[in-house]
Amino acid sequence: MDDEYAKLIRRMNPPRVVIENNTCKDATVIQVDSVNKHGILLEVVQVLTDLNLLITKAYISSDGGWFMDVFNVVDRDGNKIRDEGVINYIQKTLENDSFFLSPLRGSVGVMPSEEHTSIELAGTDRPGLLSEVCAVLTDLHCNVVNAEIWTHNSRAAAVVHVTDTSTGCAIEDPNRLSKIKVLLRNVLKGNNDLKTAKMTLSPPGVMHRERRLHQMMFDDRDYERNERAEHGRVVDKSLRPNVSVMNCIERDYTVITMRSKDRPKLLFDTVCTLTDMQYVVFHGVVHTGRTEAFQEYYIRHVDGLPISSEAERERVMQCLEAAIERRASEGLELELCTEDRVGLLSDITRVFRENSLSIKRAEISTKSGKAEDTFYVTDVTGSAVDTKTIDAIRQEIGQSALRVKRNSWPSSNPPQETATSFLFSNLFKARTFQNFKLVRSYS
Repeated sequence: MDDEYAKLIRRMNPPRVVIENNTCKDATVIQVDSVNKHGILLEVVQVLTDLNLLITKAYISSDGGWFMDVFNVVDRDGNKIRDEGVINYIQKTLENDSFFLSPLRGSVGVMPSEEHTSIELAGTDRPGLLSEVCAVLTDLHCNVVNAEIWTHNSRAAAVVHVTDTSTGCAIEDPNRLSKIKVLLRNVLKGNNDLKTAKMTLSPPGVMHRERRLHQMMFDDRDYERNERAEHGRVVDKSLRPNVSVMNCIERDYTVITMRSKDRPKLLFDTVCTLTDMQYVVFHGVVHTGRTEAFQEYYIRHVDGLPISSEAERERVMQCLEAAIERRASEGLELELCTEDRVGLLSDITRVFRENSLSIKRAEISTKSGKAEDTFYVTDVTGSAVDTKTIDAIRQEIGQSALRVKRNSWPSSNPPQETATSFLFSNLFKARTFQNFKLVRSYS
């Protein structure tokens, strides 16, 4: 009955999206008004980030059963969104009532596919792990068509889509799938895994891949600091995100403030974690600067209560720090673009392993017969990669196929910004969008 009533309310008050390029001189402004429901903020942010848009500012308000959100967005080049196709897609998707009525689901535009088998992997990270996984898959006549691999706090997680090398289709033989599962679990377990390695087969397209990676690493408790792994390694703790959790007693909220290095999809990562931990964002402000990002949220648990214990407060802080760090682009960014072939990924990762490189994160994809892969690498100690090593690897793989895209290794003197220039001291005074100075009134 409650569900039917909610549907009736939504039909009477359909979602409304206004996209405007004249209000702000350096960003496109997107305003979303809708009846509220748990997870709606994550769904809207997911639509924008899946289009590779950068959210530079945001104002969130969802008190009283109504969701009102304003985003300032730019493309990857820092420009306003001028493509009418992209603008129409955002408008139609976010104004589609079925979009907001459906449960949290997979990436917008990605439908369940019968063309590949989806494999989820989780275990202890170590140098050469991805190379061993790829070698096993190649020996089992599996071709990796796309994948994403994250590592954090000595844990590793991956979502891999494979096909049969002879048919190019999903693998359906139960005996073969069972063999793949056993062998990959053995690789993941290694010799010293104190936690249980996990390898599962999942239906493709059901869950947003990056959200699933967050869930897998959370389930693996990667938010717990591995002091032993950091022993002997230079770790600049000042580069870690600064997360604070405080109670707003007079309004019965918990206030979360985060300060970190800015990067693409940062807002998705933090909102995804809060949503999956069953917290609701009632009010929030996000502001990015030249190098830093600031996020401030007023939250409650889905049961309507703020954070009530020190243990819960500490856990939320740890989990948000991990959410920010998982996708951090540590190390040297290498881009591979070449003709795809069976066993290519196995060969590339073997070369990395033989040259003592450790893969911290990777995005694997194939498009129209081309392999387009991105790797973030360090040496086996977690330090910067020697230039001679990269030259030798490029010589072996092919100078034109592999290129150094960016060195994201932290500099010794990172640029500083003043937090007070961005933080908003009293969110509840901004009762209208005009106060936030992002958009004019559309009423």
